[in-house]
Amino acid sequence: MEITGTAALVTGAASGLGAATAAALAARGATVYGVDLEKGVAGATPPDGVTLLAADVTEEAPVREVLARIADDGAELRTVVNCAGIGPSARILGRKGPHDLELFHTVLKVNLLGTFNVMRLGAEAIAKLDADGNGQRGVVVNTASIAAFEGQVGQIAYSASKAGVAGMTITAARDLAQVGIRVMTIAPGTVETPMLATISDEFRAALSAGVPFPHRLAQPEEFARLVTMIVDHDYLNGETIRMDGALRMAPR
Repeated sequence: MEITGTAALVTGAASGLGAATAAALAARGATVYGVDLEKGVAGATPPDGVTLLAADVTEEAPVREVLARIADDGAELRTVVNCAGIGPSARILGRKGPHDLELFHTVLKVNLLGTFNVMRLGAEAIAKLDADGNGQRGVVVNTASIAAFEGQVGQIAYSASKAGVAGMTITAARDLAQVGIRVMTIAPGTVETPMLATISDEFRAALSAGVPFPHRLAQPEEFARLVTMIVDHDYLNGETIRMDGALRMAPR
């Protein structure tokens, strides 16, 4: 899929994986529309080629407004990347009792329903565009996690949500094949994002040592580079790619 001269929609674009992905796509010549919550957009300074817009990915109307903005600007949306997500920790049964049901619901709503919502509405917009010579109109890249396969203690909600994202991949690719839209998922391991900013140097070193090779945390730019590779590679479809340095998570 061509990146230069097209438009891309990236969720969770105010920081972390989303910010790095938005910047990488813009550097490749895409007009990027980044989506994040109002509080994230308000404090962020996007790079050249990236427009940040406030929207809740779990709601239909705000996402449709973003897509309408892209269409009004005359941009051809060809790439959708879902990076928005949350990862609170809680055990099924902890010292204060059973897992809070509303917390479980919230994690699934943001990580799974939010991804599905943006994918379905983004696909609707892409499907209206002309196809290239191979019948392709665009690509959707979703973000799961290795926790989808080896969730640790306290990750029950997060693991369930990310397993759902991985589980949607082949079905989504089959559903959207009729309109020439590919669907891929990346399952990153431990990435140096703002979510890890508060951990100690000792804990960061322990996390790095646990990665078979290379012995370090992944960088958001590496995730972004994989996104651009997926967009470039037209035969990648319906698959979840682990980006984890061969890490397999221990129970805790």
